[in-house]
Amino acid sequence: MGLSKESGIALGKWPKGDKNLITDVPGVKVGHVTLNDGDIKTGVTAIIPHEGDLFHDKLMAGVAVINGFGKSAGLVQIEELGTLESPIIMTNTLSVGTALTASVKYMLEKNPDIGVETGTVNCVVTECNDGVLNDIRGLHVTEDHVRQALANASDTFEEGAVGSGTGMCCLGVKGGIGSSSRKVKMDGKDYIVGSIVMSNFGADDNLRVGDNFLGPKVDAFLKSEEAKKDKGSIIIIIATDAPLSDRQLRRVAKRAMISLGRVGSYSGNGSGDIAIAFSTGNHLPHYSDKYFLDVKMAHDDLLDELFEASVEAVEEAIISSLYHAETTHGIRGNVKYGMKQFL
Repeated sequence: MGLSKESGIALGKWPKGDKNLITDVPGVKVGHVTLNDGDIKTGVTAIIPHEGDLFHDKLMAGVAVINGFGKSAGLVQIEELGTLESPIIMTNTLSVGTALTASVKYMLEKNPDIGVETGTVNCVVTECNDGVLNDIRGLHVTEDHVRQALANASDTFEEGAVGSGTGMCCLGVKGGIGSSSRKVKMDGKDYIVGSIVMSNFGADDNLRVGDNFLGPKVDAFLKSEEAKKDKGSIIIIIATDAPLSDRQLRRVAKRAMISLGRVGSYSGNGSGDIAIAFSTGNHLPHYSDKYFLDVKMAHDDLLDELFEASVEAVEEAIISSLYHAETTHGIRGNVKYGMKQFL
């Protein structure tokens, strides 16, 4: 998936992963539930970071709040402890509470010690506002939808106007879910850095696809002054199997801002731009009798290649979310057109 050769869009120089999806990182899985019926254009996308016991076998993670106009849950503890212990759920803004409750119940069922023999759990839920196309006030996402998305998780998945991306809009066109991956050789071994995004940001006259500045063409077609504001949100999830520390993962997450700039965003006042990066290369036990744990990290001076590959993966994931999204007619007669018609 991602951008195939048939798309005619070539981005970057790093080799792509086998599937060109975030699930090229071993153990990562993604599942969708899509709600697309009349004025209802929303859904849930779930990212499962590894196939084992997430609570007792945590991953190192980092967060970059590029612009904080957002309502996500669970970011504060990642910033403090540098660990990820739950799936990452993506949905619409007003469904964060529902998704959080569903995710907590999911984790409680798997871990009877939570809240009894140990502390509680930090479930991560992220959001974008799909109210332009979706009846967001109808609160159509249920706990069952979240559980279904988790159950649907696989190493292959659809992109475009699916899952939590069903009602999203981006840079004047239809937004949604996109993914991509890159290979980086470190110490003689190939590692993967992959990304999945939920795109819902940007001004109508700013879209860039590589060297192709589509913004003026989109703007001339839409003829909307209000839409020239950079607003909305994007959720960016970056995964790698390279063993990095939480500090290094924060640095990877920060560089997602470069990807946003490449496609035409400047993170306007009303934009909620959040990146979460995690590594499957270090696992941290919830319980330990040892004061000190053996973990690996990269030499900082040698991280540039992984930084660059991650920027490419996020850039392609964003463009892929637009490329695969079809024209969508939503609530109040609103329409968002697929990017393909402007290429």
